Formats: sequence, structure tokens, C-alpha cells
Amino acid sequence: VGHQKADWVSIHERICQLLIPIRTSLPFLLSEKERKHGTEQLVKRQKYIIDLAYGTAQEFVLDGKHKEALPAALHALRFSTEVYGSNSVQLVPAYLLLAEASTGAGRLPEASKYLSQAQWIVLRTPDCSVALQYKLHRSLGLLCAAEGNFEQALYHLANDIYLASSTFGLKSIETSGGYFHMANVFFRQNKMDIANSLYAEV
Repeated sequence: VGHQKADWVSIHERICQLLIPIRTSLPFLLSEKERKHGTEQLVKRQKYIIDLAYGTAQEFVLDGKHKEALPAALHALRFSTEVYGSNSVQLVPAYLLLAEASTGAGRLPEASKYLSQAQWIVLRTPDCSVALQYKLHRSLGLLCAAEGNFEQALYHLANDIYLASSTFGLKSIETSGGYFHMANVFFRQNKMDIANSLYAEV
């Protein structure tokens, strides 16, 4: 009951009516043209649900409601898998969001599992965008910091900053997030001079 309530509060209430046409199978005696149209409509609805679930999960994470974000992020992953396949780079944003929500909810082993999946997909995708790569390193850095592994966290955050700055520029808002998280790690290590310098950079 607790899981159902969490799911309902998180996302199910918003997508319940949208699931009906998705879960209804197409009539068997259709022409090729009607079947093609039906399949296109199905994919369109699934993509809409992915965007809705992903956006809802992001809102919860930004509000600090990490547990509430998990069911919505799981729906985003589930539908992304249905639309794009289980090894598609299109799944990485959902995995990263699940990792962030899990880390915020204190579920570090789950976060690690989601990040491993994301990392595996990125490594298997030679033309993976730099934008996804820097976000992956940021997520890995945040997980390492949450685990207290500060050296590994700094390694990943340095990669985050390098990748973000090479694509968006040193003074970009994308790069400033990496500086901020790196400053937090130095702050936790009581290296205040470096932390303050990075906060000033942000």
C-alpha cells in the first residue's frame, strides 16, 4: 500500500488516463497502413509519458523530495526502454536522474547500480554526446562524495568540469555546477582556501 501511494503521489495520478490507450492492444484485423499509424501513435504517447515522468521526477529532485522522485524516474526509464531498447543512450538521462534521486534518498547502493548502467551504455556508445558524458561524471562525483570517497569524487568532478568547459566554455552555467560541487568536496575536507576560490568562481 505504501508503494502504491508513493507511486500515485509521484506520477501515476498524472499518467493514469494516458496509460489506457498504451495498454490496449491494437485490433488484429487492421490494414498495414492502420497498423503503422497505430504504432506511430503508440510511440508518440510513450514519448509524451517519458517527458512527463522525467520532468515530474526532476521537479521533485529540485524540491529536495528525492523519495517522491523515484517512482516517476522509474516510469521514465521503463518507457524509455520500451521505446528505445535496453542498451540505448536515450536511457542515460533516466538512469542519471534515478541515481540522483537514490543518492538524495540515502540509497547509495541503488544509485551505484543505476550509474553503472549509465556508464556501461556511455562506454559502448562511441558517438555519445559530451553533454551526457559530463553529466555522468558529475553524478559519479556526487555519489563518491556521498560515500565519503573524496579523492574519487574530485577525479570525476574534474572530468565533469573539463568536458563541460570544452563544450560550453569556462564561464558557462553548465561548468559552474562542476565548480560548485568540487568546492563542496574541498569544504568537507576543510580545505577552505580552495573551496572559497571555487565558490568565488561559481
